[in-house]
Amino acid sequence: MGSPGSRLVEMPSELLTQNGWAVLHLFLKMHSSTLIDAGKLKDAIGELRSNGGQVVIVSTLGHKSDICLMAISPEIVGLRKFQSSVVSSGAVLADSYFSLTEVSEYASGIPEEMKEARLHPNLPPESKRAWCFYPMSKRRNPGANWYLLDYDIREGLMRGHGKTGRQFAGRVLQLVTGSTGIDDFEWGVTLFANNMEDIKDVVYQMRYDEASAIYGEFGTFITGVVVDTVDEALELLNWVSK
Repeated sequence: MGSPGSRLVEMPSELLTQNGWAVLHLFLKMHSSTLIDAGKLKDAIGELRSNGGQVVIVSTLGHKSDICLMAISPEIVGLRKFQSSVVSSGAVLADSYFSLTEVSEYASGIPEEMKEARLHPNLPPESKRAWCFYPMSKRRNPGANWYLLDYDIREGLMRGHGKTGRQFAGRVLQLVTGSTGIDDFEWGVTLFANNMEDIKDVVYQMRYDEASAIYGEFGTFITGVVVDTVDEALELLNWVSK
């Protein structure tokens, strides 16, 4: 029994999303002093996939992380269990981001198949191995407060923003997930592309749009290469697993 005044908290067996899916980016560091249990990593990925989830494995570039596991599931407690299993393998969780797939309020009139692709994506897209993630918000600065604009103005700005993005159709697949109130920024943006030049070009071009140039606030960018297996990701690190 608990101490006087305390109460036992029962963990929910499941917590389902209502419309889209939950997305958890886990950014992992592999410290040289720690042996990584590749089997546990594989088991964690396999279990989530067997329960209807998806996991994209990314070998990341630079010092921010070594591997990203982008996990997608309709079941949020399952993502928490997945995170625990990944950490138990010996990988160090350097950073993370949690968000939900969504259809933007400015895109409610798009065809149903496009809504479905945004709410329930099938990842990773074939042949697009170049990968990038960054979070972003809309500014609330004096004189540049997105949320004080009338809806019609915001909708027009986002329509222009989308027009620029559509110039990269077939070259870049973009998944924008909502995180207002559940992580530090308001959206997470994940890009899949044929090559890194396409990622650089689409971000550069879209920053000229007023929606980004005046009202966009960006977080840290992390890039990498999509790989098929944990073994391939560890091999790229010259890692010896136990």
